[in-house]
Amino acid sequence: MSSITALGLVLMVLMVAVGGRQGWSAFLSLILNFGFLFFAIILIAFHVPPMAVTLTTGVIILAITIFMGEDNLQTTVAAFWASVIVLLVLILLIYGVEHWAMAQGFGLEDSDDLEGMSTAIGISYLKVIITTATLSTLGAIAEAAMAIAAGVTEILDEHPVLTDAQLMHSGMQIGKQIIGTTLNTLFFGFFGGLLALFIWFAGLNYSFGTIINDKIFVSEIIAVLISFIAVIVTVPVTTLIMIYRKHRVIDKRDVVK
Repeated sequence: MSSITALGLVLMVLMVAVGGRQGWSAFLSLILNFGFLFFAIILIAFHVPPMAVTLTTGVIILAITIFMGEDNLQTTVAAFWASVIVLLVLILLIYGVEHWAMAQGFGLEDSDDLEGMSTAIGISYLKVIITTATLSTLGAIAEAAMAIAAGVTEILDEHPVLTDAQLMHSGMQIGKQIIGTTLNTLFFGFFGGLLALFIWFAGLNYSFGTIINDKIFVSEIIAVLISFIAVIVTVPVTTLIMIYRKHRVIDKRDVVK
């Protein structure tokens, strides 16, 4: 048994032990998401348009993550639509930023690994890095949307007569509480993943200007900053959708009466 298999089994046991049926659903959603990501890589490798693959795969992964993570439809539907809206906005933002930054492709640090290999794969590296940056934000978007939707749903259950302004204020207050921890999670994930590269930079006596202009560093920091923006934008978008859905429920009740 490999170490990855052993850790996967430990993760499954702990998720089921702590979360019960919901934990098992979350573990299953993780496996499904990995499968769709792998399938997306294969499609792009076979020259299916990367942007179409990115959008389709992103929506599927968001649906799996959100609907398999919670049973309350009021929460999951609002979180899903908020996530899709944020995803569409971010794709436009990422396209512009990556096109301007020109950080696609490989850096000098990759030259040893690529020696003797051809980089003429027939796929635009700009579209590949857009796909990478977009898919890397999905977890942050889904997490923030679910947290806001679940919090606002509970507030509505306890205080169904809240005005739109009060509900918006409550959603933003919940957002303030999760933004700090989410941003720290993203930052330390980025720093931990590139720690070996930073040590290499220090050992080679790279200047600060050289580091911030390094292609690998720039592409990673762009992905992290995009994730930061995604989390922040998700807060008001999810709250507004919850307010909209509250009015739809009230209108339906009036029609029934």
